[in-house]
Amino acid sequence: MDVVDALMAQMTLAEKIGQLNLLAAGEGLLTGASQPSALSHRLDAGQVGAIFGTKSLASARAMQERALAGSRLKIPLFFAEDVIHGHRTVFPLNIAMACSWDMGLIAETSAFAAAEAAAEGLHQVYAPMIDISRDPRWGRVAEGPGEDPLLAARIAEAAVRGFQGEDPAGPGRVAACLKHFVAYGAPDSGRDYDNVSIAAEDLLSVYLPPFAAGVRAGAASVMAAFNAVNKLPMHANAPLIEGWLRAETGFDGLMVSDYTGVAELVAHGLGPASVVVARALHAGIDMDMVGEDYLRELPILARDGLDARDAGLRLSPQQVIALIERACHRVLSFKARLGLLDDPFRGMQGASAPSRQKGRALARRAAAQSAVLLKNDGLLPLSPDVEVALIGPFAADRANMLGTWAVSGNAADVVPLSDAVAALTGRVPAVAWGASIVDEDWLAARLNVHGVTVTRDPRPEADLIAEAVAVARAADIAIVAVGEAKEHAGESSSRLSPDLPAPQRRLIAALAATGRPLVVVVFAGRPLALGAVAEQADALLYAWHGGIAGPEGVADLIFGRASPSARLAVSLPAHPGEVPLSYAAEPTGRPFPGRFAKFRTGWLDLDDDAPRFPFGFGLGYGRVEYGPPRLSVAKARAGEPVELCVTVTNAGPAEAVETVQLYASDPVARVTRPARWLIDFRQVTLAPGASCEVVFAITADQFRYPIAPTLAAAEWVRDPGVVGLHVGPNSRDTQMQELTWTD
Repeated sequence: MDVVDALMAQMTLAEKIGQLNLLAAGEGLLTGASQPSALSHRLDAGQVGAIFGTKSLASARAMQERALAGSRLKIPLFFAEDVIHGHRTVFPLNIAMACSWDMGLIAETSAFAAAEAAAEGLHQVYAPMIDISRDPRWGRVAEGPGEDPLLAARIAEAAVRGFQGEDPAGPGRVAACLKHFVAYGAPDSGRDYDNVSIAAEDLLSVYLPPFAAGVRAGAASVMAAFNAVNKLPMHANAPLIEGWLRAETGFDGLMVSDYTGVAELVAHGLGPASVVVARALHAGIDMDMVGEDYLRELPILARDGLDARDAGLRLSPQQVIALIERACHRVLSFKARLGLLDDPFRGMQGASAPSRQKGRALARRAAAQSAVLLKNDGLLPLSPDVEVALIGPFAADRANMLGTWAVSGNAADVVPLSDAVAALTGRVPAVAWGASIVDEDWLAARLNVHGVTVTRDPRPEADLIAEAVAVARAADIAIVAVGEAKEHAGESSSRLSPDLPAPQRRLIAALAATGRPLVVVVFAGRPLALGAVAEQADALLYAWHGGIAGPEGVADLIFGRASPSARLAVSLPAHPGEVPLSYAAEPTGRPFPGRFAKFRTGWLDLDDDAPRFPFGFGLGYGRVEYGPPRLSVAKARAGEPVELCVTVTNAGPAEAVETVQLYASDPVARVTRPARWLIDFRQVTLAPGASCEVVFAITADQFRYPIAPTLAAAEWVRDPGVVGLHVGPNSRDTQMQELTWTD
């Protein structure tokens, strides 16, 4: 009998239920209609399995001591926290890190975050977030990996390796928690928490693969999503949790609810508290976060069972007890994997945190590798000798640089762009603060919700723009820092119109009219439609919210201390009304013929040649040229080796980091397929004048797709015939070779 089985054999039913209770540190908790109960009372009674949100090693250790004192069998807690894009050292947003396309960098930043978190007594982090999203209206695109399942799957693997290493119980390591399972990033309306109606084929080919990849990498835990998928809320979705996640991928770790996710099943319309608790436990939710519904309802269900025919669930008392024991076994197995059953104070001996200096250097490098150069009319990099005017609401900003969900970060750690430019050039730039260049009505509507940190200046907008124009005219070059406040993206921050605020657009237009060369830097948490800004700017850098060293990374790029290498992990629309948007959209029966036609796809009120930046797009300071792609064979049977080779050459004067991307298309299939989809990519570094041959191995499995009348009845198929292989620097600008599968 292993240690978990031996422990469970000694536990009472109440003790087993207590292990399923996941609470927040330091909060007053409601256990009845209005009866307050301190966390300490729960700890003393042995009614807590884990705590999230501790803010120091001392508080975690004190809670562990109290929990052990209140536990008859001395069962320890585990401690968790939202470590979304760094812990104390805040790295660029996840969507920004995805734009690096650098899996080594993602693993390295995850490992550093793990080491900082572990030094404060944490055992689990609620990361990585691997929700695919193709709708910039949804605010939590900021926390995710972008729009593509292959890129997201590789990010999931890299992040899990970084957080957990070879063993999540090892020094400086933590358990990863894949979230949010599943399709949370595909709400029908773009609104957070909204439900999802989605084809089973899309679930299997787009939204589930990153979770399968994370499980393959060894992720120790998964968190359920708030939304319903095809009418069934995820916290009660047994077919996806116990069916696909556990049965299909072999996941054997811990499944946790999101914050009050079990209680919210009542509002979803699935029944009263007793019914939704039974449905969540039956579906495979092992731990109930914050709501305490498990603690309150399970003792009664274990005594009486459940006969909820209107909810489609009947459970005997013995079946309820079996489900409680299943969940408890998973909780205790998770603690055993973390080494806590052997040593409840594992990781709490005061191990030193990693060097903050090294963390800052890593964060600065990550920021430079995550900022996407979208346009450069020969302007960048700038010489340190030029007279620069630094303009806009983010020219000297600190707080917004951290981005959303930087719960343990400190804005004082940020070096603002004005200081970063001064440090690199030795010259203090002329600054027009422009702190009021925001949309007044929008800001007023958000102030009480998020405490927005970009505030309105009482002076008229016209005066502020006039000041900015005067400063620009007195300089050689104007750099304008625009974007959105950190809490305009993230959870519960959906936007009807994801674009730059109108006052910022007016500021850019006025600066462009001066004739001074104009560098536009966008600090944002989501892909924004840039519209005319793409034409007005001489250079355009999408910097996202870059963390504590974000502005320094931007300064490094602008002045040539670093070379741009990032590529978009999401498509940027020309107009906010184009969303949702993806490079992998399926073709229709009536494609645009290239001229005006009455019956056509597209928009009557948007030019088809409006500036757009496709998935995978990004520029550097080199000039990379692609030779013609070559296939090792033109026809092949499944299982035969096929290679596609392409030679890339840096014909420019500066080093280039090129992300060579390979896409596929299947022109004849049993169902409608994406126009193209990413099947592989390679990053290569090229010195000026250097060439490199990039080789991709092609397999028949890359062309499999699901036929799925239902998820349970899915069949993966592959058709013989001609397929397309498209290679290039982004999803749009590619060269194609045809390959014929003969079986």
